[in-house]
Amino acid sequence: MKKLFGLVIFECLLTSSVHVVKPSLVVVFPPTNYQTSTEKIFFMGTAPPQGQVVINGKQITRSKAGHFSPSFPLHLGDNLFTIRYQNQERVIKVTRLSVQPEIPQGLNFVQDSLTPATNIARLPKELICFSAIAPQNAYVSVNLHNTHVLLNPQPPRAELLANSAVLTGLTSPSITQSSLATYQGCTTVSDVGDLGRPEFQLSLNGKTITQLGKGKIQILSPRELPVVEVIVESGVARTGPSTDYSRLTPLPQGTRSSVTGEEGDWLRLDYGAWINSKETKILTGAVSPQTIIRSVGYRAISGAIEIIFPLEVAVPVSIQQSQRSFTLTLYNTIAQTDIIRLDDNPLISYLDWQQLSLAPAAVKYTFNLKKSQQWGYDIRYDNTNLILTLRYAPVIKDKKHHPLTGVKIVLDPGHGGRESGASGPTGYLEKDVNLTVSRLIQRELVNAGATVVMTRENDQELSLEQRQAIIKRERPAIAISIHHNSLPDDGDAERIKGFAAFWYHPQAHSLAVFLHNYVVKKLHRPSYGVYWDNLALTRPTIAPSVLLELGFMSNPDEFEQLMQPKEQQKIAKTIAEGIAEWLMTVQNN
Repeated sequence: MKKLFGLVIFECLLTSSVHVVKPSLVVVFPPTNYQTSTEKIFFMGTAPPQGQVVINGKQITRSKAGHFSPSFPLHLGDNLFTIRYQNQERVIKVTRLSVQPEIPQGLNFVQDSLTPATNIARLPKELICFSAIAPQNAYVSVNLHNTHVLLNPQPPRAELLANSAVLTGLTSPSITQSSLATYQGCTTVSDVGDLGRPEFQLSLNGKTITQLGKGKIQILSPRELPVVEVIVESGVARTGPSTDYSRLTPLPQGTRSSVTGEEGDWLRLDYGAWINSKETKILTGAVSPQTIIRSVGYRAISGAIEIIFPLEVAVPVSIQQSQRSFTLTLYNTIAQTDIIRLDDNPLISYLDWQQLSLAPAAVKYTFNLKKSQQWGYDIRYDNTNLILTLRYAPVIKDKKHHPLTGVKIVLDPGHGGRESGASGPTGYLEKDVNLTVSRLIQRELVNAGATVVMTRENDQELSLEQRQAIIKRERPAIAISIHHNSLPDDGDAERIKGFAAFWYHPQAHSLAVFLHNYVVKKLHRPSYGVYWDNLALTRPTIAPSVLLELGFMSNPDEFEQLMQPKEQQKIAKTIAEGIAEWLMTVQNN
């Protein structure tokens, strides 16, 4: 969400004096010799409000305090911008890089266009697909293990925008015409073993070239599939073989699964998810994990209930939360369940289970809940017992005078240390304003009776993993991460402003929406919206976790407002009041 801007400060010396005059023209972004692939870019900085700031001969609009962030179009290649204020001048070069593949010289494939681009492994008779980018009207084929595969030219496909495009209001994909074509084709192989590297062939106008692919292809034996075990506390499962793919339910340490496919460093597990091999170890000689499950147990602990699923082996799991249900699916599992004891408790109405007709087999457990708001969960393996912890609502001891008495809240001031976050037009850093406002929020929450744990109390550098660990260790009622926003290169920084809330797990949705609406209405602030977003500080499951963007440092007018101590105190007080109001609302429903 954040951009670390280079700070370029213009200094001038008075010719009639030996004293250095403080910088009057400040350009925070972009730095000199900046590269981007966007079609436009905004310039952010400030100068005294008296006089004019001119960029490439155009007078730009500025805020009352003199801040600016206008956007300018970019053509491919080098773009020179001259920024002038009074007798000061600076030239900044912005290079727009092409996102289209470079046309090869002579008869050749486009560089790095042959796929598979890394070693892969597949099951027998599973589709193996190849692709290449080459000049149009060519004949392209692949030879693999005595098999000749024709690669046919494909009609143009829409180029999807990056996920971040939704932050600037851009959502429509585009189709670009090119003198190049994408060629694709697939085949299947029954023989088990190492098939080596595919040989690509390109023919055009009577000339032919061949080129070996980068990756080897292996066909796995279904009777001897590798078995791996997750060796990290929480293995990241994804929908595909790279970090570009979406996250699935993390796999607890100790989870075992057969490997049905490989792609580079990524392993496809038998239930369909992919995991990086660095988070696993191979269990030599192990057979494909399968388990039965009989009864399910439980035990009450302080502020929560633990559900115990006794298994023969630790198998993959997935979790789905709905408004009044919590569903756990165990893969590679067959039910032999006849009886389950689950006494009345504050959270669960009753428990259902169902054997699913999937490959691999799976059992789904659905906890039907008494209230719609969920308060966090944790899942782990204790040997082969899967332990699911479901947390109860916090108990507020003095609702009338101190509405947050007995409530623990983790407050996370975003960034810190070398991770400075975004920057405003003056060069003021996000990490500093995050900490200032978080301290104000902390004071308001404590005055309302809350126990507040800050992830950092000073300009300290903390990794995202360390912040997540604090939330998990402290087990708060809620966790709030405080940030101030900025935009990608092509964002309309002069126009886009507003308060935003981000959530990831359904248990945090109500809190995100409530705080967003409460702040926007109470302070008459513009709304940037409520977003489902896969962020490190919205991913903790142990408590409803929300990330708040209090406004845009890249917007000149909003930046002025965000820096005013009175406004900072107002938003801190409003956020604290909003948290108390939300807790009262959800506990009464």
